[in-house]
Amino acid sequence: MEPRELITRYHAAFNAADWEGMLALLTTDVAHDINQGGRETGIETFRAFLTRMARCYAEQLTDIVVMAQGGRAAAEFTVHGQYIATDAGLPPATGQRYILPAGTFFEIRGGRIARVSNFYNLADWLQQVGA
Repeated sequence: MEPRELITRYHAAFNAADWEGMLALLTTDVAHDINQGGRETGIETFRAFLTRMARCYAEQLTDIVVMAQGGRAAAEFTVHGQYIATDAGLPPATGQRYILPAGTFFEIRGGRIARVSNFYNLADWLQQVGA
């Protein structure tokens, strides 16, 4: 699968809340760089992240633009979300809605995603949810 198609499928699976579909596009040793956080490694760790995200947030991505060259890709998009359950270490959730510009960088190996690095403005998100 070409990198641009791979990343497009990844985001389509995200928007469909098809977590298994997303996981199928990753290497087993995927590196996940969490926005303003650390790096987690492995597909089971990524699965746990998706489970937490599904519990705490309802999100859709729009205006997705994918750029790819060789074994690297990037996507820029707008996150339309709702904070539906309190996430550990963050303000209480009361169903707050938010809209954020965001981006993700990818490394691709063997036709699968080997690294996912997410970026968005956390201060903007905190302000939108009333922190």
